Amino acid sequence: MPIFSMTQPDARISELTARLTALERERAEIVAKINALRSVQNERTAAVKVVPSGRTGDPTDRHSPIEKKIALFRRVFRGRPDVFPIRWENRTTGRSGYAPACANEWQRGICEKPKVKCSVCPNQAFPAVDDLSIERHLRGTDANGAPFVMGVYPMLADNTCSFLAADFDEGEWQRDAFAFRDACVRHGIPVAIERSRSGNGAHAWIFFEEPIPAATARRLGAFLITDTMERVPDIGFGSYERSVPSIQCQQVGSAT
Repeated sequence: MPIFSMTQPDARISELTARLTALERERAEIVAKINALRSVQNERTAAVKVVPSGRTGDPTDRHSPIEKKIALFRRVFRGRPDVFPIRWENRTTGRSGYAPACANEWQRGICEKPKVKCSVCPNQAFPAVDDLSIERHLRGTDANGAPFVMGVYPMLADNTCSFLAADFDEGEWQRDAFAFRDACVRHGIPVAIERSRSGNGAHAWIFFEEPIPAATARRLGAFLITDTMERVPDIGFGSYERSVPSIQCQQVGSAT
C-alpha cells in the first residue's frame, strides 16, 4: 500500500476546512438564536397592548371625577391585590424606601421592626389594595395630611405580571430613556415615559392587556434594551438601573 505524506497545501486545506466547519456551526447557532428571538418578538407583539386609557370616547383626565381616576389606576397598575408597599423616609438620615403597608406597624408589643422583617413577622396585618388607598396616593396625602405614596408588587401568585417598567437614573438618562422609547416604537410597542420623583430620572412603562408570564416580560425588556444599544452604539446605558418585574416593588404613577 502506497504511503503519502501530507504536503503543505494539504495541511492548509485541512486547516481551512476545519475553520469553515466551525464557522458553519457558529452560523447555525446564531441563526437558531435569531429565530428564537423572532419567536419571542412575535409572541410579545401579539400580547403587548396598551390597556385602554379612555383616550377615545369619554377620556379620563385631571378634571374627571375621582371614581373614574381610581378605576383607570386599577386597570393600568394591576399587581398583587392582597398587599401593597408604601414609601417611608427618614428625615434624619435622608434614607428612604418602601415597606409593606401594615395595620400593626410600630404597635408596641406587636411590631418588632427592624429586628423582625415584615416578610416573616407573625403579626402581619397587610391591608388589601382598596379605593381609599388609591385615592390617598393620587392626592399624595393620607387622612392626617402626611405624605402618602404607594407602590405595587407586580408579580402575581402565578408568576405573571401586567406591566413592564424600565428605570433610568443618573448619567444620560434623558437620552437613554428616549432611545428606549424609539426602540419600542420601531417594534410597534406602546410605551409611556414618566419623569421620576427625584426629577433626575425616568420610568418607561409598557402595559399588557392581560397578565403574561413574568419571564416573558423580562425577555421583552432585555430584547428592547439590547436592540436600543445595538442601534445607538455610543449608548452605554450608564443610566439604566433595572427593569420590573425583576424586583418585587415599583412606585406607581403619581397624583394627577
